[in-house]
Amino acid sequence: MFGQQNTETQAVPIIGLDNSDINAATDDKKWENMTLGGAGTFAATQPPRLVRAIAGELQIQDYSTIVNWELELYDIQPAQVGGLDKEFIFAGRIDDKLCSWSAMEALMTSNETKSGQCVKLVGVFDDEEIGSLLRQGARGNFLPSTVERICEAFCQGPCGPNIINQTYANSFMISADVTHAVNPNFLGSYLENHAPRLNVGVVVTADSNGHMTTDSVSTALLTRIAEKSDNQLQLFMIRNDIRSGGTVGPMLSSAMGVRAIDVGIPQLSMHSIRATTGSLDPGLGVKMFTGFFDHFEEVDEEFT
Repeated sequence: MFGQQNTETQAVPIIGLDNSDINAATDDKKWENMTLGGAGTFAATQPPRLVRAIAGELQIQDYSTIVNWELELYDIQPAQVGGLDKEFIFAGRIDDKLCSWSAMEALMTSNETKSGQCVKLVGVFDDEEIGSLLRQGARGNFLPSTVERICEAFCQGPCGPNIINQTYANSFMISADVTHAVNPNFLGSYLENHAPRLNVGVVVTADSNGHMTTDSVSTALLTRIAEKSDNQLQLFMIRNDIRSGGTVGPMLSSAMGVRAIDVGIPQLSMHSIRATTGSLDPGLGVKMFTGFFDHFEEVDEEFT
């Protein structure tokens, strides 16, 4: 992401100019040595021009009312299509808007008459790129506690550990995160016949080093679901000599004992400010996840 640059000293964003040292007439001169918000306030600890800019955007007149803030920089340009035949989508924060949007759309469009007695659930978590350890991350107890509360709501009698553990054992989780589409400039990074393409279908991601949840059982089950829902799956086996990116799949499936598979919607330029996916891929994601919601129970019975 940064090459040889130091992330602390050589990747600092430039948000403005201050030439007051060589140009006494500059407007910046009036902000020199100025404290906004008054002594002892949070705003007084921040650069005055930054305080003024943020307060102006939020229409805050009294700087002392700013208790604290968390600031993150991101691309604000809207997504757009491109390519010779408009086959690409260029957008910021595709990772992991793609799978999140597709999963939620699938949940809303799933056919109730086909899904039997299953409880369908989509979990979307923050902080995946930095380890998922914060309260809102997947390593927290939010998903397991939610499933346990669902069990309690539906259980006719006492809902003890045995019922909850049976629920986990009978469940199946798709860990959905974007994955690498084949880049013609880096063909050497892919195994033969394991080079996912854009605008073809959702990718099953496997890693022999155990960084993905995918195994033969979960792959067979999802392949059968894809057959029944007219979806095409692609397979991406990560090379042994390349460390794959992590997902929330292993941490959640191991914590709950749930069968699981890692899949992803393919993209190029992963972790760039603007990334690229296929113009058909978000819809293909919706189609695959809808097929999972609609057909999981009957396919699970086939395997049983």
